[in-house]
Amino acid sequence: MKKVIMSVLCLSMCIAAARAQQGKTPPPPPPPPPPVTAQQPEAVDPDAGVFKFKEETHNYGTVPEGPKAEYDFEFKNTGKKPILITEAHGSCGCTVPQWPHDPILPGKKGTIHVSYNTEGRPGRINKTVTISSNAQQKSMVLNITGDVTPKAPAAANTANEPKK
Repeated sequence: MKKVIMSVLCLSMCIAAARAQQGKTPPPPPPPPPPVTAQQPEAVDPDAGVFKFKEETHNYGTVPEGPKAEYDFEFKNTGKKPILITEAHGSCGCTVPQWPHDPILPGKKGTIHVSYNTEGRPGRINKTVTISSNAQQKSMVLNITGDVTPKAPAAANTANEPKK
């Protein structure tokens, strides 16, 4: 008898719970997360320094393998504030830039010296130097091109060879 009463009691509770749910709408799903967007670019200071290079690409032409190929990229600050170059790096270890570490005042000139090591690198030169600064152009890319002619093979020393 206890089993029957317990079964009827459980059944009635289930029916009551089911009826309590009727007429209610399920809660709305949570809103989707906001879309992931790229970080907004930093606002450009209209008074910041401005790089004005004489040329942004230098062609060494044809150079022999061995000696370093060097060039000075000249620029002028045509902006209203000083330019401070924070870093300059070549696209590989064979391209080494040197830059001014002091601020370049408005109206003043500066140079980026680029040295390319031709030793063991015959063939086409196509390298870049990336400059980071506080100028309006936060990142600038300079290019060097040219051709390295291979060294002539060492002449065989025939003086010491035995005669036949």
